[in-house]
Amino acid sequence: MMNCIAVDDERLVLDLLVDNISKVPFLRLVGRCRNAMEAMEVLHKEPVDLIFLDIQMPGLNGLQFISSLPSPPMVIFITAYKEHALEGFNLNAVDYLLKPVAFERFLKACNKAQELYDLRVGATGALPDYFFVYVEYNLEKISIPSILYIEGMKDYVKVFMEGATRPLITKMSMKAMEEKLAGHRLARIHRSYIVHLDKITSIRRDLLVVGKAELPVSDSYRPHLEELLRLSSLSARQKGAGDNDPEHR
Repeated sequence: MMNCIAVDDERLVLDLLVDNISKVPFLRLVGRCRNAMEAMEVLHKEPVDLIFLDIQMPGLNGLQFISSLPSPPMVIFITAYKEHALEGFNLNAVDYLLKPVAFERFLKACNKAQELYDLRVGATGALPDYFFVYVEYNLEKISIPSILYIEGMKDYVKVFMEGATRPLITKMSMKAMEEKLAGHRLARIHRSYIVHLDKITSIRRDLLVVGKAELPVSDSYRPHLEELLRLSSLSARQKGAGDNDPEHR
């Protein structure tokens, strides 16, 4: 199931788009928006996999909106203006639909998005253990199991990895990085730090050690970190008990 939002400044067009989305069984609508600012607000509150987006809107247009996002979801442009198609595909759009859109054409675009989504998470639901980021205009692969910790610096993040002499620096928000790491054993411990739980070597009340680095733990993130570590410990004990059970030998 993919979470999606619909964005169009024309109410009737938006109503039709929402109705089309309701007919697609693998789509879940989490927001309907009349402009880019409303869409931005939804993105800050909800995980979104796909945006159905108009281009010509007051204020920030659809192309400008997608360009402004450091790690945008998949997007299907739905517009009355074919002259923006090249720019749309340059922004890695899944598809570019011209109004009025027949439902069959709409469904074809949705199926294409579903295929891309399945490639990302795997047909069995398994999460990929890597992702790519731009580093000085090049795409660099980051292996999630090799991450020690991540440090946020305004619009950029530093990714510290095992075996690397220096961190990778890429333009991305900490929120966008958290979304890429969702489902993996990494946790936010501070507004400026994300750590790999398996790489923590010691913990004090306000500090933890990862590799050679001492990282601060803020009061707001400490309860979540403690709960994750408690669950990890419980899981390890249960696994150990299972390994010692003759039925598991």
